[in-house]
Order: sequence, then structure tokens, then C-alpha cells
Amino acid sequence: MNTRLDAPDASLMHPDERAARLQLAACYRVFAMLGWTEMIYNHITVRLPESVTGGEKQFLINPFGLHYTEVTASNLLKIDLQGKVLCGGTYPVNPAGFTVHATIHDHMPEAHCVMHTHTTAGVAVACLQGGLQQTNFYTAQLYDMVAYHDFEGITIHADEGPRLLKSIGNRPAVILRNHGLLAWGRTLPQTFAILWTLQRACEIQMATFSMGAAIPVSEDIARRCTRDALQFNPDHGAGRDMFDALVRQVDRIDDSYRK
Repeated sequence: MNTRLDAPDASLMHPDERAARLQLAACYRVFAMLGWTEMIYNHITVRLPESVTGGEKQFLINPFGLHYTEVTASNLLKIDLQGKVLCGGTYPVNPAGFTVHATIHDHMPEAHCVMHTHTTAGVAVACLQGGLQQTNFYTAQLYDMVAYHDFEGITIHADEGPRLLKSIGNRPAVILRNHGLLAWGRTLPQTFAILWTLQRACEIQMATFSMGAAIPVSEDIARRCTRDALQFNPDHGAGRDMFDALVRQVDRIDDSYRK
């Protein structure tokens, strides 16, 4: 992937881009605080609004080589759908992140944000023959929201894109079999709320199955729980309150992501 050496000048930056950079950099620090890191791997991306891009499809991604605790608003890379770095630092783009995220940002208009993790619980459930099962409070809030995509190896081949999109359909919580978790949403906080719920569902399933058989939740109850859950609903903040609380916690620990 091509890179440029010039970092963005905040004084010349569109305020919508600055806001997106701050929110995304904060999110990387939230992930680090929660332990949702995999060395220098995995990605969180946001598609920049047309007010910034003039109609071009561009998004922000983490520099490949930095730990999440090193990501800041200014060192995030702005790239196009071909992987060209339009603004950023000396670090490259990880092809494994660009390929999947670019596919989703390009073809799914509602996918403003995409998050991907390799947490132990997430990968463990992704490796189970039966995947995520309807047995706990959190799975019951994801009724008919979870998609599965079969493992095809390291995600660096563009020809996997159409198959990935077909697997996802319109479901915002995705289990990449033998691989990990992915979520997408209309806003970053909404995407975080979806991924957090999916992650908790996997953690509890892993703990439950280690002790024996689980009590199933009926389809009717799960459907009702998903309807009654408000954390994904734009009319109720779509996860904003929860995400903001975590950002305040990050700020008390280390607010260097704002640079």
C-alpha cells in the first residue's frame, strides 16, 4: 500500500474529519482498555462523510505497526477504496484489514463503521461447529442479527469480497468462522454496542459450556428480547451513552489519543 509522509494539519482539517478522528482514536483506546487487542493486528474503521470527501469513498484505519494504545487522532490513516493512503504517517496499511473493510464500506451504504476482533471468546465460538447458541441473556438480544462467513484463509484476496457480502446480508453481527468477530453499524457507538453484545454472548457461552449443558432460550423469547433491547436503536442513543462513559474512563487514564 502506498503511504505519504505528511500527517494531517488539524488547523486545515474539516471539522467533521477531526470529529471522526477523535472518536475513532478514542475507540482504539477503549478496545485496549477492554483487552480487545491482538498485538498490532485487527482494525476499526469509519467511512468519512461526504462533507469531508466531496462524494468520494474514503475511510480512516489504524496504521499497521502501532499498538492500539499508540493510535492517535493525527496518526490514523485516511485511505481510498484502492488502499492508497491520502493522508497519514510513515506506517503502511495492513492488507488483511483493508480488503475486508473496503469491501464493506464500498458496498453497504449503512456501514459507517466496521470493527473486527480476535478475542479468545470470539475466536473460540467462531471455531465451534454450532457457533453461537441461543442460551444466554446476550444471545437473546441478537435474534436474527448474526451472520456467519466460512473461513477462506487470511483475508487479503479481493475475490472473497462478494462472498463475504453475501454471507453478511443485512445482519450487523458477524462470526467469521475459525477466525473472529466483526460488527458494522450506522455509527461508531452503535457498532460498538453490537460488538460488545456479541462479545459478551461469546464469553458467557464459553464459560457456560465449560461447566456442562446450557438451558436453551426459546425462539419466541429471543425474538421478544431483541425487540425490547434498546441499545442498538437510534431513537435511544444507539449505544452512545455506553460508549461515552468508556471514553470518559479512557480520558482519566490517558488522553493522548487526542493528539
